[in-house]
Amino acid sequence: MDRISFLNRNPRRTIMTAKEAISPYRHLAAMAGEPSVMGSVGPRRTVSADEQLVDVLPKLLDAPSRELRVADGDRELGVIDTRSMLEALGRMIAARDDASTLTVECPPSDYSASAIARAVEDADAHLVDLWSAPSDDGANIRVTLRVRLDNPEAAVRSLNRYGYDVVETSARPTGSATVEEERLSALQVYLNV
Repeated sequence: MDRISFLNRNPRRTIMTAKEAISPYRHLAAMAGEPSVMGSVGPRRTVSADEQLVDVLPKLLDAPSRELRVADGDRELGVIDTRSMLEALGRMIAARDDASTLTVECPPSDYSASAIARAVEDADAHLVDLWSAPSDDGANIRVTLRVRLDNPEAAVRSLNRYGYDVVETSARPTGSATVEEERLSALQVYLNV
């Protein structure tokens, strides 16, 4: 399989399995005569070809060699390494240039992905992505979300009304100071007419 077909395979799929993260680079390195590091740091662990990537990632991070064998029954299909895992996870995240990022913290008992989505929709925005993890102190859940808004202030207000504490925001830059000055100058011309 060539590199291009590997990178373009199932680009919109959200639930990916281990067989879709098999490294094509091991095959390319072997063809180029490069030495392989497979098995060089202890025995490699094996995962099922149909195991979901969200379950494979912690196993890859625990593996001493940072490699996992991928098997379909008794047949070994290939190897997942950190590079191929990163590319597979990258295909799961939609590239957006029209989204802002917000981070929310709440007690585990108050966490509701559907309530967060409703709060975002109440701000006339679309929820693009949502990831949750324990907070740094472990007492709360930290939720990172991307919303389709250039300015996330409306989503922040809505999330606060729903009882969620927004601890961080990041908006995409909307333009340079020169562009803003040109727009204000054009407006001034129309106002002076």
